[in-house]
Amino acid sequence: MADSLPWIVAEAGTEARKHAPATLRNREPIADALADLLPASGTVLEIASGSGEHVAYLAGRYPALRWQPSDPDPAALASIAAWCEGLKNVAVPLELDAAAPVWPTAAADAIFCANMVHIAPWEAALGLIAGAGRLLAPGAPLILYGPFTRADVPTAPSNLAFDESLRSRDPRWGLRAVEAMDAVADQHGLARERLIEMPANNLMLVWRRG
Repeated sequence: MADSLPWIVAEAGTEARKHAPATLRNREPIADALADLLPASGTVLEIASGSGEHVAYLAGRYPALRWQPSDPDPAALASIAAWCEGLKNVAVPLELDAAAPVWPTAAADAIFCANMVHIAPWEAALGLIAGAGRLLAPGAPLILYGPFTRADVPTAPSNLAFDESLRSRDPRWGLRAVEAMDAVADQHGLARERLIEMPANNLMLVWRRG
């Protein structure tokens, strides 16, 4: 089931290198699913890299790719740098707010984002998709991982409880509907190619630039 509490960088202690407990549980399934989705070469921009544990692990699994982590939180940027120290295919993390109309990078061959859109205002999801529409070349993927709802599939009780806890903490947070994400993606020239069932009632959603 989905974690009962969101993981927030600012609440993860005082050490520079933060640890998100869910990372150890989900990094291998995520990396396995990405095998058929990522390009053979080029730059993967990770939005909301958080602790940096995902990008450090994925850089080892996919060494032919250049990984560009990012996050708006200074503590996250420090943690990313600590986890990725010495990894030659990981760039210096960018200070990047997904909701911003301008990002500090001009292009990417793929965009990956895990566990962000449900612990951020809806504007962050809108900005993420708009940014993908600006940066990605035709055929390049936007890949999201996390818990979502679907109109035609009953939501797992654990995800319903997770959604309730998120909204009680911040009414701007909550699980997003796949259909709502699709509608926004369509406005920015992105069409959903795949929906992959993942462990613990999570999904991997893949849109490609038309």
